[in-house]
Amino acid sequence: MKRFLSALVIFLITTISINSFAYNTDPKLFVEELVDDAIKTLSNKSISKADKNKKIEEIALANVDIDALGMYTLGDVRKTLDENNLKKYKTLFEKYFLKSLTSRLTDYSSQKFEVLSADQKSDNYNIVSSRIVESASQPEIKIDWRIYTKDPSKPLIRDLIVEGLSLAKTQKEEFASILNSNNNDINILFSKLEEFINN
Repeated sequence: MKRFLSALVIFLITTISINSFAYNTDPKLFVEELVDDAIKTLSNKSISKADKNKKIEEIALANVDIDALGMYTLGDVRKTLDENNLKKYKTLFEKYFLKSLTSRLTDYSSQKFEVLSADQKSDNYNIVSSRIVESASQPEIKIDWRIYTKDPSKPLIRDLIVEGLSLAKTQKEEFASILNSNNNDINILFSKLEEFINN
């Protein structure tokens, strides 16, 4: 889980906003506006960490397809779960996802972020390419955003590919490792998620 959590730091710059804001429905502009809003918020010293955390959760719930991400990361095991266990997993995954974001809150206001291009892969998906510009403290970081556009009026983030590494795929592999090491016992995965959420 550590690799996934570290990569999620990049995601924070897209999910923080202190003002209620309807982002553009064009995938490229959607990403640009999220990031611009995040940087302005992170550089605002008058905003408390608690308020930032609360807004991270609000923005993530509104702009990330957490349910689809959770189902993907669970893999084929989801097909074997009864309704109660599936509901429990969805609840735990959402809490895990939001805790991951808020636990890594940091100030990226000094980083220059650029959206480079957008490529419509299908009616349902766009890939928006971007980068964090190289600085004295870190090299350039390339980030591709998988934007789900089945409803063109409401784009949703389904994955980030950071330097070629899919965060969703990485999380899926880590969950699979936990399950495969424990005879696909979903309760072990539940325990791992609960442990992270409660710490």
